[in-house]
Amino acid sequence: MLLAGKKIGFALTGSHCTLEEIFPEIEKLINEGAEIYPIISPSVDHTDTRYGEATEWKTKLVKLAGKRIINSITGAEPLGPKKVLDACVIAPCTGNTLAKLANGITDTPVLMAAKAQLRNLRPVILAISTNDGLGLNAKNIGILINTKNIYLVPFGQDSPYTKPNSLVAKMQLICQTVCAALEGKQLQPMLLNIAKEEFEFSR
Repeated sequence: MLLAGKKIGFALTGSHCTLEEIFPEIEKLINEGAEIYPIISPSVDHTDTRYGEATEWKTKLVKLAGKRIINSITGAEPLGPKKVLDACVIAPCTGNTLAKLANGITDTPVLMAAKAQLRNLRPVILAISTNDGLGLNAKNIGILINTKNIYLVPFGQDSPYTKPNSLVAKMQLICQTVCAALEGKQLQPMLLNIAKEEFEFSR
């Protein structure tokens, strides 16, 4: 097993339309031997949407990970001094979360977990899902790509003609990205063609 004995923080933020896609990837990590520490943002903790109720997502996460969810800043803070985690994944990572991370803001359990991990010079893996990745958040993605111990799950434009600024990670590569990050490497290629639309060009 690729991750036998590894303790992985897995943090979910409020890209609610992506949550269903995330749970099989957590299961992959578990099947590779990882021990999962579930962490959620306030949005995931409290928001009911057409994609599912907050209680439903939390129940599913606890059942899968077999641990209580970390859903407070005080709950996430000890991850740093106790050096609990070998790696921390944020998936999906919203534009809001990556912007705050790039600018040193720590106001959610997820951001505290990331800060705690970076304090220990250990990897943080981001699987972005944001409608403004090529808009206002482009500069923040650039900052994070160049930040030591931060790694990105390979990503691309998911809908370039209807949402040209939108970027989404290929969530199926989370496990591979974690394995590479634990070796201090960025999984390549980082930029993917994941759009469903055919290429269009008009003069």
